[in-house]
This record gives sequence, C-alpha cells and structure tokens, in this order.
Amino acid sequence: MTKKDKEKVFGGEWSQEQLEEFLVEQDYPGETADFTSIIRAYRHMMPASFADFLILLKEKGGDINAKNEAGETALSIISGHAKGAEFAALLKDAGAE
Repeated sequence: MTKKDKEKVFGGEWSQEQLEEFLVEQDYPGETADFTSIIRAYRHMMPASFADFLILLKEKGGDINAKNEAGETALSIISGHAKGAEFAALLKDAGAE
C-alpha cells in the first residue's frame, strides 16, 4: 500500500511570502486595499497566522482601522461574527478601534 508523502496541514505556520500574498495593493469598489486585506486574511487564516499577518500589515504601513464605504472597520464586522471573537481580540491587540 502506498502512503502519501505529505498530509494537508491546516493552521500551521505561514511563511512571510504566504502572508504577503494577502496584502492587497489596490482599492476595490467600496473598500480600501487594507480593509480588503484584513477581511481576506480573516476568512482564510487560523488565529495565529492572522496575528502574524496583522504584524506584517502594520510593518508595511497598513491601516489596521481601514473602513469600507459604509464606514465599517474590519473589527466591527468581525466582532459581529459568531466565531470572530478571537480574531477581534487580535485586531484590538494590534491597535484596532
């Protein structure tokens, strides 16, 4: 019987390069690039990787309090999700208001 070489790993450490792929460079209709970046990262990362991503975003000069056209921050949206509490706490720790 043949054994798989590699197994899928979810929630493992992400490389700097992988985290950088979530940094959006352009604004989208109704959203700034930083807002989009944070929401995308939230949707695809486990909390530990999300925390690393937030550090990277800030190091690159990103706005942790970026808003969409409705005036909502990523923190306000994520805080409203049933499973968003840990991510919201990480945003707050990173300086989000």
